[in-house]
Amino acid sequence: MKLVELLVGKHVSAGVGDRVSHVDPDIGEVTYAQLHDAVVGYAGALRERGIPAGARALVVADDSVATTAAILGLWWHGCVPVPVSPALSDPELRFMAADCEAAFAHFDVPNAARRELGADIDQLPHTTGDEVRTIFMSDTESQAYAPAAVAEEADWAAGQPALIQYTSGSTGSPKGVLHAATGIEAVAASVGSLLGLGPDDVVLSTAKVSFGYGFGNSVILPLAAGARTVVLRGGVDAHAVHSALHRHRPTVLFSVPRMYVALLALAASHGTEATASLRLAATAGEHCPAALAERVRETFGVPLVNGLGATEALHFVVATPPAAITAGATGLPVPGATATVRGEDGEPVPEGTEGRLHVAGPSVALGYLNRTEATRRTFADRGVYTGDIVRRDDAGELWYLCRADDLLNMGGYKVAPGEIEAVVREAEEVAECAVVAVSDENGLDQAVAYAVPVPGADPSVVRKAILALLRTRLAAFKRPARVEVIDVLPTTSTGKLARNRLRESAGREAVVDR
Repeated sequence: MKLVELLVGKHVSAGVGDRVSHVDPDIGEVTYAQLHDAVVGYAGALRERGIPAGARALVVADDSVATTAAILGLWWHGCVPVPVSPALSDPELRFMAADCEAAFAHFDVPNAARRELGADIDQLPHTTGDEVRTIFMSDTESQAYAPAAVAEEADWAAGQPALIQYTSGSTGSPKGVLHAATGIEAVAASVGSLLGLGPDDVVLSTAKVSFGYGFGNSVILPLAAGARTVVLRGGVDAHAVHSALHRHRPTVLFSVPRMYVALLALAASHGTEATASLRLAATAGEHCPAALAERVRETFGVPLVNGLGATEALHFVVATPPAAITAGATGLPVPGATATVRGEDGEPVPEGTEGRLHVAGPSVALGYLNRTEATRRTFADRGVYTGDIVRRDDAGELWYLCRADDLLNMGGYKVAPGEIEAVVREAEEVAECAVVAVSDENGLDQAVAYAVPVPGADPSVVRKAILALLRTRLAAFKRPARVEVIDVLPTTSTGKLARNRLRESAGREAVVDR
């Protein structure tokens, strides 16, 4: 399978290469023909630099058309892109580079951030986003990225890893998920048909390409459909999204529940003109409460597709179709996928009984990189267990209940409490700590960190020390919304931590420290 042909080349061959593929804040509009030339040129540069086909390439980059061109160029050359967030900490990035045995890197981060990555990453053979942008911004083709210098596009075999995306397991240790080209094709066909994406659509995603949900939203789905992608660079907050909605008039918005909460607040004060161009909205990354979904539908006047996905299955595996569905339901399997509710023994459970969500279909990944036991547990019974607890009603609709493990679901990112607790414990005067998740007024999860200081320590000083560590050691999406310093952690009669009592306490407060 030729991935660039699947996503870009077919449009050029069909004579519609002058259609706009991206609207990028740095270079403006880019056509499919321009994107194709840049991809071919990028692959040629890899060849000239002696990067072998099959090499894994760490892509540490914010969203841009240059990032997309680099990923597609790696595919053309037969390399495996490993997109990771530039917001991750230096130790996390070094771990991922070593774990995937990266032989190459693509950077699109500020120079100051590059200097902090460490010699073991920064000294890899690499390209930069600025280098790729020169192709789009110059009237003449860059000599270093000349299309004539490239060989024929790589043909990916079934069962051959073509993409690695990192996720976190119940221990918080990142795991590389191995995706085949057939999975990428399956998402384009199944989710694309579910959403009815076409060449007249303008797509805006608040989730980044380095996040599995965002990769599908901004790379696979719009390109396969011949649609136009609006790129959001830098920090994404409600005001930035509201401005982009006004300026670019997207027809499809991909976001997460808590962003919809913020957009609803702006709509209450500024009206709904910004969302007037939408024909469809989609949400995923974390559970969307029924009341919130209904508010989005009523306020913006468009169908809301509520999707449940997993990095292990690349994108949506269960979703509510744009047509009416029971309020609060998580939905039905996407076309081509099979979803069952299973017990601990791996056998399907009766309707109405809660159990583990198991998904089978062509988008399910090949397994985890270097994690034989984790692969055996998760990719079992001819499919994958997503880690969600659900139930199926008598109409066949699935209902999300909770996570199967103790992961916190923060804005769509799965974060282990132990990962946050390990950072909190680094504060010299912290004796004990615990992190719990509580629901805010919109029904979305927020993390709260509780710390017990050593005797005689000033609580205010301890709290400041913890906040400083969290801001320097954890990516923003992993930081708890609040830090509380208390005298003692509650325990059960057997001496175990009473997390339920912490959750009750946290739910009575509303101060955010981020």
